Amino acid sequence: MELIDGKKTAQAIRDEIAERVNEIKSKNGKIPHLAVILVGEDGGSQTYVASKVKSCGEVGFQSTKIEYPDSITEKELLDKIVEINQNDDIDGLLVQLPLPKHISETKVLEAISPDKDVDGFHPVSMGRMVAGMPTFLPATPAGIVELLSRYGIETNGKHCVVLGRSHIVGTPVSLLLSRKAKTGNCTVTICHSRTKDIKKFTLQADIIIAAMGVPEFLKADMVKEGVVVIDVGTSRVPDSSKKSGWGLKGDVDFENVAPKCSFITPVPGGVGPMTIAMLLKNTLLAVENR
Repeated sequence: MELIDGKKTAQAIRDEIAERVNEIKSKNGKIPHLAVILVGEDGGSQTYVASKVKSCGEVGFQSTKIEYPDSITEKELLDKIVEINQNDDIDGLLVQLPLPKHISETKVLEAISPDKDVDGFHPVSMGRMVAGMPTFLPATPAGIVELLSRYGIETNGKHCVVLGRSHIVGTPVSLLLSRKAKTGNCTVTICHSRTKDIKKFTLQADIIIAAMGVPEFLKADMVKEGVVVIDVGTSRVPDSSKKSGWGLKGDVDFENVAPKCSFITPVPGGVGPMTIAMLLKNTLLAVENR
């Protein structure tokens, strides 16, 4: 069993980005600029945005964090997005999800300029991805593909089972792994909350992407020997041994599943760091596209 080190891989990507940023600066003085909008006081979102801002500094990006209370109106938020769309100094924009219930996530995602959609969630970005055209890829699915590629994990002709069908992870990663590409050409099965006898499918899988958001859902008796497991889950669970009072659990029963795997990602330290690294990569792409 080999542990897939997302932290180490993400650091390698950040180093590559920093080198490219220096090249861009030396040519035209342009510093890549990412704007992040955070609405509300959600602890997880605040931590995640802080990590994004910190990572921007590490690779030489400029970052702008814009914070609003839960009480902001939908119109006020949409007006701010339009303002940023029109600001030529800002290369990438993302609005941290989830949003308060009175604000439509769909309207917000559609309002972001496709040229600055570094989260890869705009319908234009999604459509181009489906068509196999160059575009901003959703960060977490792109990070998963990058991990498989950099660890030399064979995907050609393999059966990949994706647990979860969200537009953030499950659906896009299923498309990326089934496309005709070096890290692709999988036969993909998507399982979800309405799938009957999920175990029947996971036992056939050469690669499993667990993204259901259910702590330790994937058990040892659900996987075959030599399987590759990518755990996307990050559920907060009570843990009295932690100062915070909680810990992170993935969607995989790591202790019992890991011995059967050829490769597996840990939680934390697996997919999570890759998500931010790929967001930075998209921001760099936005600069190069311009």
